[in-house]
Amino acid sequence: MAEKKTKFIVVAGSIMSGLGKGILTSSIGKLLQARGYNVIPIKFDGYLNVDCGTMNPFRHGEVFVLDDGTEVDMDFGTYERFLNLSIPGTSSITGGKVFSRIIEKERKGEYLGRDVQFVPHLTDEIKDRVREVGKKNNADIVLIEVGGTVGDLENGYFLEAMRQLSFEEDNLLFIQLTYVPSLSEGELKTKPTQHATRLLQSMGIQPHMVICREQEPLTEEAKKKISAYCNVKEDAVFDDPMVRTVYELPLVLEKQGIYKVIAEKLGLDEKREVDLKEWKKAVDKIIEPKGKVLKVAIVGKYTAVKDAYVSVKEALVHAASAINHGLEVKWVESADLEGTPGGVERKLKEFDAILVPGGFGKRGVEGKINAIKWARENKVPYLGLCLGLQLMTVEYARNICGMNGANSTEFDKETKYPVIDILPEQKKITKMGATMRLGAYDCELKDGTIAYKSYEKSGRSTKISERHRHRYEVNPDFVEPLGNCGLVISGTHPESGVVEIVEWPEKFGFGAATQAHIELKSRLAEPAPLFVAFLKAASERVERKS
Repeated sequence: MAEKKTKFIVVAGSIMSGLGKGILTSSIGKLLQARGYNVIPIKFDGYLNVDCGTMNPFRHGEVFVLDDGTEVDMDFGTYERFLNLSIPGTSSITGGKVFSRIIEKERKGEYLGRDVQFVPHLTDEIKDRVREVGKKNNADIVLIEVGGTVGDLENGYFLEAMRQLSFEEDNLLFIQLTYVPSLSEGELKTKPTQHATRLLQSMGIQPHMVICREQEPLTEEAKKKISAYCNVKEDAVFDDPMVRTVYELPLVLEKQGIYKVIAEKLGLDEKREVDLKEWKKAVDKIIEPKGKVLKVAIVGKYTAVKDAYVSVKEALVHAASAINHGLEVKWVESADLEGTPGGVERKLKEFDAILVPGGFGKRGVEGKINAIKWARENKVPYLGLCLGLQLMTVEYARNICGMNGANSTEFDKETKYPVIDILPEQKKITKMGATMRLGAYDCELKDGTIAYKSYEKSGRSTKISERHRHRYEVNPDFVEPLGNCGLVISGTHPESGVVEIVEWPEKFGFGAATQAHIELKSRLAEPAPLFVAFLKAASERVERKS
């Protein structure tokens, strides 16, 4: 039997960063997947970090974690949310990983005395990795997003590897994502795109397709100019317009006939039917929901950079779509909830639900605790994630169990009541990268609890697996005293006993928190069950008030 011939699509951005290569790559993948093709994405990032684990959210946005514990770029969250896939860590290729491997091989003498160079040694390493991802995942099509912008020093060698790959593989499609500005209404300027294409061509790469971002619809005249000056067929110039939700983009591209051009180049079946019915239903519920708008506060410390909490926000979008409600998310800086009498009430009273996400460091912690206390006392639905669980436990210990000064040893090493303490395996670690409790871990749910009911209702097993990224846990020495005060331990790791989920007693209304980052496995097709239950509780509270 002949070996499957994998096909490749390379997406590169030009002119400027922030054009949405990840969303475009995911949307194209969705259209191929909806026709029955097995697709797998790869992301190349030029930075010399081995992974994203040590990056500050203020600079880089969210650190996304995969099942296998790999800490990756936030675009992987987009891939998984669109494709409903759990992607392996091998799909993340960074400059740090590639150079580390080259140096390791050189030190072992694997290059047999050769002088080690960008070409062929570095480019061959990249091509081998790309091919291996396709092979290991039995992919029909590998989607390769090139991080950064064409012309950047740090991605030039990767683009060279893709140029070489295009000559070694019969079926490779280059897509250039560009920006078409307009200086006055209706006057689109294609010259920057023309220059960017010439830069690509000077690197030996001719894009087969040009996809344009712009503030107003792409005109036929603009298409004609791009086609003429960029050596691209006119029917291969596409519009990537402003959309009402990112999940609408596959539908927009499908209407423009993008699959036909991809199929022609890659030798795919042009007549293969597409199935986007369920996707369109979910998108319609985001755009025109039947239920009332639910106002949710995300109380965090990285609110100046919304990308720091992108998976949390998207999980809320998925849950709102699932219950067919509108959604309004607002960001509340936790430091603003400290020190001002009545300030918490003023800042939070407008919201139907409160969410405290993960985070590191002491700044803003007491503000988060104040928000949790306010939610509990006013029976406002509360959901905590990672640090949100730890601080929910601290608040309960202080204000219900009488453990004055209870805290996490992360913030107060001398606390009399260390209800949150560092994981035992973390105490000897000195290096920072990839050293936390990372990746998917099992959790057994307690029958009759909020967590148990929410996962059961979603049709999933009540022995669950969710992703983690943390160094601290609920101190095992305090599990019994906290339980005696009424705190519900509704989920634990079956082997280590690590507390995974806690809940308030029913008298305080909906209050649940997870040590896991359950937002990381939420997809439009499969929303996170506790997020759905959280927004359902918020909608019921709104109905009772009206």
